[in-house]
Amino acid sequence: MNEPAHYLIGEAARMELVLGNIVHETTDAIVNAANSSLLGGGGVDGAIHAAAGPTLLDECRKIHDQRGPLPAGQAVATRAGNLKVRYVIHTVGPVWYGGERNEPQILESSYCNSIGEALRLNCTSLSFPSVSTGAFGYPVDLAAQVAVRTVADLLQSPRSLVLVRFVLFDPRTHKAYAAAMNKLRQNYSHLKITSEAN
Repeated sequence: MNEPAHYLIGEAARMELVLGNIVHETTDAIVNAANSSLLGGGGVDGAIHAAAGPTLLDECRKIHDQRGPLPAGQAVATRAGNLKVRYVIHTVGPVWYGGERNEPQILESSYCNSIGEALRLNCTSLSFPSVSTGAFGYPVDLAAQVAVRTVADLLQSPRSLVLVRFVLFDPRTHKAYAAAMNKLRQNYSHLKITSEAN
């Protein structure tokens, strides 16, 4: 059905598109598609909090008490509780209002700032869900284009981060991300992207 897709990005990095559940990842960090309260919710956010256990919620509550709500487009890291990763990077994507409220720019910031946190923590590998395409209503085909373009652009330069994996929960989302990668490779010739044999 939907096999994992692997791409070489720039000189040394890889991007992967896989069908799966992000709570089972073993990369250095995973990204949580959080809400601004950081106190858990539905979808990916709820699944990550449930799998990580109460220590994750405790850390998120402390951050919320110190800083207040996390603005859309920003990211903050915590330890990972019972998960198999070292860190959870929480980012708040935009709610979709038809594209009239800077949603693409905010979504791009979510990916940029999440990768910035991963680099700050010296992560070599990072797993993303499809940010904003659940309860926040961002159309998955449009969100996928922003996601893969932003990440591929950031991975062009050599850094500590050498693997970014998109862990996509259902076949429709996986298909949208694969289509976005194909479109990116056709239309952005300045980006060095090579499909890697599975």
